[in-house]
Amino acid sequence: MEITEVRIKLVDEPGERLKAFCSITLDDCFVVRDLKIIEGHQGLFVAMPSRRLTAHCPNCRTKNPLRASYCNQCGIRLREPPIPRDSQGRERLYADIAHPINSTCREMIQRKVIEAFRQEIIRAQQPGYVSRYEDYEEGEFQADLPPPSASSSHGPTPAQTPEHVKRHHGPPQGPHSPAGTSDQNTSSPVTEPRAMREDA
Repeated sequence: MEITEVRIKLVDEPGERLKAFCSITLDDCFVVRDLKIIEGHQGLFVAMPSRRLTAHCPNCRTKNPLRASYCNQCGIRLREPPIPRDSQGRERLYADIAHPINSTCREMIQRKVIEAFRQEIIRAQQPGYVSRYEDYEEGEFQADLPPPSASSSHGPTPAQTPEHVKRHHGPPQGPHSPAGTSDQNTSSPVTEPRAMREDA
């Protein structure tokens, strides 16, 4: 396996330990995003992309982040559950989404990323500097959308929506559906409760 590209997004916050976000491309065909470059007590290190650990609400069973004070669903006050700890006794509030499984791979990733980070700092001092780190999640669909018309403040109509957006998001649903459309055959994970639909 080879890291064929590293993209860096510098974080310009004086005093912060987080120095940059980065993405790595493996063998020109697989991207891992949201690695973090952090200033530790012994120098820079690379933290893998992670998610916040959760616990179930005892009342409604909704998942909430560890140490949340109130349930996001039913609003009751939560008692703090036991926090898991790692092999060194430190509390674990996050779990890695992607990570190397041996020290050789971890050291290779860290060496490549920190080298790219130092080169990015030099590039950032040049006139007209623009980071190559791209936020695909926010920008993937927006570039193809037509500009909003003066007569509409609610975005494009179904006829204006590009085909690739329709494929990803399906037909309009819920209270914004055009007259005569039906959401019986959609597979959206969020639907109105049956009682609410019958009352309406």
